[in-house]
Amino acid sequence: MVKIRLARGGTKKKPYYRVVVADQRCKRDGRYLEHIGFYNPMVTENRFEIDAERVKHWLSVGAQPTDRVSRLMKRAKTNA
Repeated sequence: MVKIRLARGGTKKKPYYRVVVADQRCKRDGRYLEHIGFYNPMVTENRFEIDAERVKHWLSVGAQPTDRVSRLMKRAKTNA
């Protein structure tokens, strides 16, 4: 199954996340199919950005967002 999930980057105590489409069997920070956005919890402005067209495409072919990513997408829709 394909998941839309977060992959962690950054340094110790300064996380930075990429929103990626990956097979659920791959490691959290391992191989992914496509990078479609980012999430930076350490800043106040522009914390979350995602390519809506690519999300629609991946959801149409059966990808499932994780709980955290789905919450971030809902929050981004209400703020927009």
